[in-house]
Amino acid sequence: MRTSIHGQWSSRWIFILAATGSAVGLGNIWRFPYLTGENGGGAFVLVYLLCVIMMGIPIMMAEILLGRRGRKSPINTMETLAAEEGLNPNWRFLGWLGVLAGFIILSYYSVIAGWTIAFIFKTGMGDFVGANAEQTTTIFSELISSPGILLFWHSIFMFITIRVVSRGVSGGLERAVKFLMPALFVLLLVMVGYAMSTEKFLDGLKYLFIPDFNSLAEKNLFSDVFLPALGQAFFSLSIGMGAIMIYGSYLSKDSSITSNCFVIAIADTSVAILAGIAIFPIVFTYGLDPSDGPGLIFISLPIAFGQMPFGTFFGCLFFILLMFAAWTSSISLLEPAVTWLVESKKMSRIKASYIAGFIAWLLGVLTALSFNYWAFEFSFAGAIKQNGLFDIFDILTSNIMLPLGGVLVAIFTSWLMSRKSTVDELGLGDSIAYKIWRFTIRYIAPIGVLIIFLNSIIVFIFWLTVLFKILFILKINSLGSKGFGK
Repeated sequence: MRTSIHGQWSSRWIFILAATGSAVGLGNIWRFPYLTGENGGGAFVLVYLLCVIMMGIPIMMAEILLGRRGRKSPINTMETLAAEEGLNPNWRFLGWLGVLAGFIILSYYSVIAGWTIAFIFKTGMGDFVGANAEQTTTIFSELISSPGILLFWHSIFMFITIRVVSRGVSGGLERAVKFLMPALFVLLLVMVGYAMSTEKFLDGLKYLFIPDFNSLAEKNLFSDVFLPALGQAFFSLSIGMGAIMIYGSYLSKDSSITSNCFVIAIADTSVAILAGIAIFPIVFTYGLDPSDGPGLIFISLPIAFGQMPFGTFFGCLFFILLMFAAWTSSISLLEPAVTWLVESKKMSRIKASYIAGFIAWLLGVLTALSFNYWAFEFSFAGAIKQNGLFDIFDILTSNIMLPLGGVLVAIFTSWLMSRKSTVDELGLGDSIAYKIWRFTIRYIAPIGVLIIFLNSIIVFIFWLTVLFKILFILKINSLGSKGFGK
């Protein structure tokens, strides 16, 4: 049986905490609430949950399966498994796609995470006490318009991420998630407790859980609701970015992939829902607009924190929570690149961590500048994007690279890997559960992604062109009965 040279999780629950930490991040607490507000409230939540169940969980199971079977970085895992199955070695580019997607996400993720650290101090210093919308907008605008300040907080956040990753599985990753994940849940529950005391708590629950399909009357269901929900499901579950695959490589052979995935998905989705429960009652109580977009947290909520009793305390608590969530995810985004450098370039983990982290930091400089000096507008799927390279990076990864990577993982595990290999790793035998997973990942997950992409024609054409080029390189058609139908 293969073992990872990087170590192994000491227990199943540490793996669950780590994988949940990878999944839980800004995507849950920053991205999910504002996407929900922009795309129809409860109706968006319903579509998001369907994407998680029908596409997210099956592909997550496949990623962990590949990671545990290969026991290496995503790049080397895909090359090793392709060789075992008698497939084209170019499948290693699927590993590269995931590592690159995660690396790009980390570069801009660190900049946004830097905002959360800045807002901890701004809130603690009383900057938002009695502030109105104009004042909080000015504070936020001053922050993102200053490259020097953005780069300072971006550097701080990237440094603490590198420090954890450089210490390895047991010395860094395990210690971090043992503290950060329980702390994150406790802080979130405290925020939910406060939300329950607000006047509009029930209005927030109704907005979040009761679909109002009338709100979708003027929207394109696929490009305005299904596509963002799909991207959010992949982004939130860390699918297609190499993080879940590398964490799976540290999982012991006797730990159930199926039950672990369901626990992770439930925990991840619960955090997103709890974040909505914590945020929307505050939004409605203080007369804010739930469709304020990315500014929902950094512009709207500080107004509420400035007006509520003990607002400085709860505001600091919220932004600490957001920083913790970002930290647990950023660790997993850097890990795949570091493991590849250790394996393929024979570097020490410390050296690999600082080299990979420095490159991600440099790429993050482009994001920091895209909010000020290098800002420009462009149109995408009918919407005007204003933050140049940041929006390009976000669209490229969330709406193209992650779904593309997820579908290729589905194709590899369900159509090309032998049935024996997948049965062996999932440990389900020839049970109904295995048959449901195999059918779902063979047909429902990839077809569902394709249907959603069909309704965003620009994205679809680009995505389909790239997919066919990749499949041509991999020469899937030439595999015949050796690959398909096994």
